[in-house]
Amino acid sequence: MTENHRNLIAGAWQTGESEIENRNPSDTTDLIGLYAQASADQLDATLAQARVAQAEWAAYGMERKQAVLMAIGTELMARAEELGILLSREEGKPFAEGRGEVYRAGQFFTYYAAECLRQLGENADSVRAGVEIDVRREPVGTVAIISPWNFPTATASWKIAPALCYGNAVIWKPANLTPASAVALTEIINRQDIPKGLFSLVMGAGSTIGQRLVESPQVDAISFTGSVPVGKCIAAAAIQNLTKVQMEMGSKNALAVMDDADLDVAVTLALGGAFGGTGQKCTASSRLVVHEAIHDAFVEKLVAATKAMKVGHALEQGTQIGPVVSAQQLAENLEYVTLGQTEGAELACGGERLQMPTDGFYMSPGVFLNTTNAMRINREEMFAPLTSVIKVGSYEEALAVVNDTHFGLTSGIVTTSLARATHFRRNARTGVVTVNLPTAGTDYHVPFGGRGDSSYGPREQGKTAAEFYTTVKTAYISAGPI
Repeated sequence: MTENHRNLIAGAWQTGESEIENRNPSDTTDLIGLYAQASADQLDATLAQARVAQAEWAAYGMERKQAVLMAIGTELMARAEELGILLSREEGKPFAEGRGEVYRAGQFFTYYAAECLRQLGENADSVRAGVEIDVRREPVGTVAIISPWNFPTATASWKIAPALCYGNAVIWKPANLTPASAVALTEIINRQDIPKGLFSLVMGAGSTIGQRLVESPQVDAISFTGSVPVGKCIAAAAIQNLTKVQMEMGSKNALAVMDDADLDVAVTLALGGAFGGTGQKCTASSRLVVHEAIHDAFVEKLVAATKAMKVGHALEQGTQIGPVVSAQQLAENLEYVTLGQTEGAELACGGERLQMPTDGFYMSPGVFLNTTNAMRINREEMFAPLTSVIKVGSYEEALAVVNDTHFGLTSGIVTTSLARATHFRRNARTGVVTVNLPTAGTDYHVPFGGRGDSSYGPREQGKTAAEFYTTVKTAYISAGPI
């Protein structure tokens, strides 16, 4: 019997106004379950309860909050294998990646559990005699979190954990493509010592329940990860209520491979960066900017290694690339393959739909050669297991190509020159820069975010998260004469 999964509304599990199917992209005959779609009335009810719950939560002692976040993180890490299977089953990434994502999500919660105990203010003397100043951070209030499908547990966790750490209520609208992971995380959070309605799950379409959420005057802040067009629509809605926004959006990340690079290292980094997570990552290396002196040797190794990658069922042993997440995503990916060839790029390998033992959305990883940075395949985020090689004649040209984009999330360089590495770190116009590492992969205790169309608002993760999830209060105190 197919299991029906509900939303968490004002502290109670409730059915919705309709349901959607959740199917395994590795095997579309595998129906994971039916998932409720929240109604407008349910959203309004949970927003009202969130305001009540937030005031109660903010009054909790810091050790009590710390214990809640620690318990969530510990359970996620302990159940990483079980929940990793569920994640890979609904999203399509290889099991090793799914398990790692759940474990990392647990680390976000344990990190912010510790931050519950580190919320220190500042004090100063006033320019007026006998007056002292106290500066502290307070919760912003009710936070709407809108998370993507490509990292359904990790991205949501790096938003939810700091929101709770700093005393806020959370209304979470996850992507409809990955509702199983959302329900699993919600069940863990809801079991903790938190006020009724502090944390709510409102699954539903972005165009309906999502739009109503971002337009609500009862929301004090919105944290969003997704596409640029949707982000701009959210910002336009939020400004009507002067709602605080934090947005992580598109990218077109470049990995520069210099003439002094270790070829084997460069190819390994390019493969991991371009095709990890089936290329469905905001940090994917979709542009490989390669010095002409080693271009041919690099391309030969890259294409051979790409052809050797194993595409398969996400839960199958040895799978390196799983299916893409949906039929629509697959269709869009194949359209980019055609576009690249129309633009004059050479498809050296891959870029085809694959027929496998199970009916799923499988695609072979593809490499474009003879591309220019002016091509649409090098200007637009493809979110596909596709990467393009751009030949350059010098380090200076490579840096110029890296920076020639409307985006600015991550970039990387492969070089043995300390001088080039240092110059690149200082001059690459991206929020994250890597040296001899993939453009993918970020630590939870330091800021994450980009420039240009990639990001808007305060940075995520680390101590920097406090800038978004809190508001600053400055108090002036006159004690009077002794």
